[in-house]
Amino acid sequence: QVQLVESGGGLVQAGGSLRLSCAASGSIFSINVMGWYRQAPGKQRELVATITTGRTTNYEDSVKGRFTISRDNTKNTVQLQMNSLKPDDTAVYYCTAESYSKTDYWGQGTQVTVSS
Repeated sequence: QVQLVESGGGLVQAGGSLRLSCAASGSIFSINVMGWYRQAPGKQRELVATITTGRTTNYEDSVKGRFTISRDNTKNTVQLQMNSLKPDDTAVYYCTAESYSKTDYWGQGTQVTVSS
């Protein structure tokens, strides 16, 4: 089992920045991919960004150039630096981890609110 705990959400004005962090514990040796998803009110959960153990990254088109995902394998953490935030980025952001056996784990979520 893997436990994920997010931190760093909050309220920010449009154009501002936030940094989300996620700490993994438990069977961390089993983790391959880590990432972030988000879910806005009335919308489906969507991928934001992922990063593999080898630090290969993938981003949803609307965040490319604004968000940066990074990972510290020694500390078992993943971060999401969010710049130039827009009201459309308002959502609950979830940290995820996928094991080598394709089991998915989720954090409890952290609220990000961007005011116009």
